[in-house]
Amino acid sequence: MTGDPGSDVAISTTGLTKYYGRFLAVDGLDLEVRTGDVYGFLGANGSGKTTTVRMLLGLVLPTSGTARVLGRPMPGSGRDVLPEVGSMIEAPAAYPQLSGRANLSLFDAMGRGSRRRGRAGRVDDALDRVGLGGVDDRPVRAYSLGMRQRLGLANALIRRPRLLVLDEPTNGLDPQGIRDIRALLLELNVAGTTVFVSSHLLLEIEQMCTRVGVLDRGRLVLQEHLDDLRAPTGRVVLRTRDVADARRLLDSRIDEADGDRIVVRRADPAALAAELVRAGIGIDELVAERRSLEEIVLAATSAGSDTFARPDRPASGVVA
Repeated sequence: MTGDPGSDVAISTTGLTKYYGRFLAVDGLDLEVRTGDVYGFLGANGSGKTTTVRMLLGLVLPTSGTARVLGRPMPGSGRDVLPEVGSMIEAPAAYPQLSGRANLSLFDAMGRGSRRRGRAGRVDDALDRVGLGGVDDRPVRAYSLGMRQRLGLANALIRRPRLLVLDEPTNGLDPQGIRDIRALLLELNVAGTTVFVSSHLLLEIEQMCTRVGVLDRGRLVLQEHLDDLRAPTGRVVLRTRDVADARRLLDSRIDEADGDRIVVRRADPAALAAELVRAGIGIDELVAERRSLEEIVLAATSAGSDTFARPDRPASGVVA
């Protein structure tokens, strides 16, 4: 028996809680990842992301609460569910003395229900999809961190899973590699794979995910469609060379003013533009204000901004 193919929820948890001794790592988590989502699971160092992922896959037992994956309870249904789940958690596992191709062949052979027939083709396809198809037969111990990360993702893809659960899949990759993996995950999603990505790379999540969940000190503080979170705030951002004239005209409607940037509250962009033109005020930029994912996450959490990677600063490693 496999997971429920008709379920519209790929991952769900109710009150999922994990203590390590007296330390509360995950606190009453109620996750909902819908079939077809690209779901970004965000949190700072020590927020409980990796512990949550390990509970979803049956690698760590919860202290209390329940988890269901592909419609079936975990960890009890792991033997049936896990063959349909591709995963990569923390550092990708591999036998360092073997080549990437040999590692994938071995992992595929170890999988429940795996067949020898077509294995070479599955291995080649997985390597090609992550950009390792042209790599020679050097051992994995000679791979760079980025190559190891790609190999781990190839292992997650080799069984053509219905659900991908990935913990920091772009860790160690250069900018081109990150773009390649993002494009691959979106391609897989369009083809029907639900993608659950645990990450602290806010820019990548913002460009890729349809829904996000934010974990803060073990608690889920936000879970919503990204488009809804980034909907217009009701304010308009104006940039103009005619700052003094604009400020006199808009006066009490101004919420913020900094140099040539003026934020106007409760304004319709088209109506405001017409008003400025009638007054002879030049417009360099006029857009509805939207909050960035970074602003949304930092407003929802108690974490400092240095715990998330920004576009101008590389990630420093895998977060828990």
